[in-house]
Amino acid sequence: MKIYLTFDYELFFGQQTGTVKKCMIEPTNYLLEIARGKAQMTFFVDVGYLIALEKWKEKFPQLSEDLRAVKQQITQILEEKHSVQLHIHPHWENVKFENGAWNINVDGCYKLSDFTLEESADIVRKYKYYLDELLGYSTTVFRAGGWCIQPFDRLQAVFEELKLEIDSSVMPGMKYFTEHYSYDFSAVRSSDPYTFSSDICEEDVHGKMTEYPIATMQYSPIFYWFLYGWGRLIPSKHKVVGNGTAVAQPGRKWEVLTRRTLHHVSADGYFALKLPLATRKFAREGKQHLVIIGHPKSLTQFSSKKLKNYIAKYSSTHQFISLNNANR
Repeated sequence: MKIYLTFDYELFFGQQTGTVKKCMIEPTNYLLEIARGKAQMTFFVDVGYLIALEKWKEKFPQLSEDLRAVKQQITQILEEKHSVQLHIHPHWENVKFENGAWNINVDGCYKLSDFTLEESADIVRKYKYYLDELLGYSTTVFRAGGWCIQPFDRLQAVFEELKLEIDSSVMPGMKYFTEHYSYDFSAVRSSDPYTFSSDICEEDVHGKMTEYPIATMQYSPIFYWFLYGWGRLIPSKHKVVGNGTAVAQPGRKWEVLTRRTLHHVSADGYFALKLPLATRKFAREGKQHLVIIGHPKSLTQFSSKKLKNYIAKYSSTHQFISLNNANR
């Protein structure tokens, strides 16, 4: 089975973004260390953040240093044969740097569909051109910020224009609507890759793009009681390394504590406990692909150890490859 360890390389987007050092540099260094010689990873770089750093770096020298650190680490990621691909959080279009911190407001700009058709196409072009120039190659894989890629027919033309060939935003069976989030993947029943055209949830054998869905599985309320309980009892082991705050997900906590729910297979925090189970389940079902999501900022002491052990155990029986190599 091909396993894709994918990480969204970014800050937080709540009231506190956290620092580059704690959210990105230090945890990614750890990921590179445990993958060395055993696994390829895919890092979806939040390009809007880099462009914002470029915009404000002359006025604020500390941002120039942040940009240097990020670019240096991206170079290291590439040197170690991992893949860097396109990740878009368009709220960076409206962000300002004030009083030593990013002033984040995601209202009305968290997803590409919050912008006009022309504006969203321009954002995709601008972000991809910037990243391709930085990397020295043409990126072909995309992940939407907050998984908010719908409606895809608004993006189809610009994606085809830019030769984006693979998406990995869909989480089969999941849907979620709040003031900021908006996605409905309930029509997708399988984690198997499929081609699509204007509707990302509808397979089209003639489609020009391929979806590699992020794996999902059922989690019981007991799992979440342990997740929140251990976080309170042993915070040093279960607190995320990133020093920021996330965008609120209203109602989510009550939902998961009271009934079985679908959620992605993840390397973040307590979710890393389930990686071996998910791998055995997918292998037993004859699956050929397993996409795992993670965020450097959301590593914990617990998940770091679990992920290290997971890679060491399964690298001899499965292939850990990057998503840009998925079709090869």
